[in-house]
Amino acid sequence: MGKSMQKSLSLRTITAASLLSFLYFGFGFAQPQTSANPKAVDLGALLGKTADYCRKLESSILDFVCLEEIRETIDPTADIMQASNFWGATDRGWRLGDWTGASRPPKKIKNSYLYDYQCVHSGQAIRETRTLLKENGKKTNVPNAALKTSVVVYGTALMGPVGLLGERFQPHYDFSVIGRDKIENRRVVVVDAKPKPEAPETTNLYGKAWIDPATADILKIEWSESRVGRRQIFEKRGERYKRKPRLTLLSEFRTEKNGIRFPTSLVIEEAYVNEKGKAFVRSTTEVAYKDFRFFTVEVLSRIVE
Repeated sequence: MGKSMQKSLSLRTITAASLLSFLYFGFGFAQPQTSANPKAVDLGALLGKTADYCRKLESSILDFVCLEEIRETIDPTADIMQASNFWGATDRGWRLGDWTGASRPPKKIKNSYLYDYQCVHSGQAIRETRTLLKENGKKTNVPNAALKTSVVVYGTALMGPVGLLGERFQPHYDFSVIGRDKIENRRVVVVDAKPKPEAPETTNLYGKAWIDPATADILKIEWSESRVGRRQIFEKRGERYKRKPRLTLLSEFRTEKNGIRFPTSLVIEEAYVNEKGKAFVRSTTEVAYKDFRFFTVEVLSRIVE
């Protein structure tokens, strides 16, 4: 596929000031195991502990750097078919219309980026800066670089737990324990959060959280994108495809420093679902955070350098 086609597919579509307003599934996300008695967990006490953690997270002062590795995959099949006035798949394979000479869907577009990433959090402000180190395998050095992802422009995952489990947000949700799971040999419970009917549509999203009931550590969060801002861009694309858009995000928090958990992965999927519930995944964006270096971690009144 030529550069002009790739460029036309490179519409930046999502903004999320932080993950307080956005998420999820479809491509191999492990589903929680059901428990014979998930309600044995004291949900009220657990939510109280997670609210305390979110309060500590919001009031902390953090300064850290890490490597941010991004892999982006775009499937242009639907866009090409839509341009040819054809869309869909049959029992015998893809229906390609006047796309002559093609016996299978086109090759997926793959991009990769490696950044030196710095995040500073103080008060209500979060500042992110990036230096681009590699683009599609080629070394470079671009200070103060913009995020170059083609499909989604995401915000920091650091504050993600607050929008779902923070004290001021909890009253907008109905919580339930829906299962149990294991993360790094730790037994966790899966807490589901569904917005109450009267909840503000602009700030409340569906979600799940994987929480260690013994420590209240939030190890993983999955958000639904059903109410994300600027969703109209995906809605219009879904209208062209004659499918319903489904945007989902999953984030894991496996690095810990002085009681604060830092994001280690972020996965975003852009999918479109037909009437039978079958999803076409147009794009996935996978982000890995590694090699953390902490300059300052201030938790309440205690500073560690």
